[in-house]
Amino acid sequence: MPVVTKITTQKKNTERYNVFLDYGKGEEYAFSVDEYVLTTFAIRKGQNLTDDEIAEIQYEDHVKKAHNLALTYLSYRMRSVKEVQQYLQTKEMGDDAIRRAIEKLLEYRYLNDLEFAKAYVRTHMRTNSKGPGLLKQELIEKGITGPDIEESLLEYDEELQFENALKLIEKTRKKSQKQSEKMMKQKAKTTLLTKGFDLSLITKALHEVSLEKDEDEQWEALKKQGEKAHRRYRKYEDFQYTQKMKTHLYQKGFPLEQINKLLDHLAQQND
Repeated sequence: MPVVTKITTQKKNTERYNVFLDYGKGEEYAFSVDEYVLTTFAIRKGQNLTDDEIAEIQYEDHVKKAHNLALTYLSYRMRSVKEVQQYLQTKEMGDDAIRRAIEKLLEYRYLNDLEFAKAYVRTHMRTNSKGPGLLKQELIEKGITGPDIEESLLEYDEELQFENALKLIEKTRKKSQKQSEKMMKQKAKTTLLTKGFDLSLITKALHEVSLEKDEDEQWEALKKQGEKAHRRYRKYEDFQYTQKMKTHLYQKGFPLEQINKLLDHLAQQND
């Protein structure tokens, strides 16, 4: 039966200890352990250790490593249980060690999926104007269960959802000045749907914000799109050119009456 001959503190990590054993052929390095494991098993010089005891010590040290890795990971920000599990898997921690580490983290409330979900919703509803649908999907991906998701989304009241939707519409409007009125409205609607807002709220928000262009603004937008299309299609003969221009600009949301007016305008310029 091997006997503990020496225990030394590691130079790079003073909370870990190297344990040396003598198997009958002289002293040799055997394994290292966390300080917690060292004291839990009361490992000391002159102690005899069976193979089973050594295996148990090393197993508990593996669990402690998983626990310490998780604590470091959690020190940067809150995490869900699933996120911690996945992180520990990347660190090649065994399934049982991960389970034990998670249980202890839950016991001491370092992990709490409901509190994580609430904090996640509060952060994202105020920093990047995500809608509840998108937040729900992201929480599902992070392993949050249905009841916790539903409770956390109560943090996001309809008034703030509406306010965020209006901000996104205004942002879309500023980016789409060169687009037709119809295309601008469609882009705003698509943006809000992608961000996870409910269709009824989107409809309400679109009615609240005026995306209508006056006649001069619509004409300027059409001219910009028409000039780009003209450079693209001017190589075609008259009939083909006209058809391609009309199709392109109609798909951009401009009415045919205005498109015909633009084509006359371009024809006069090129005469």
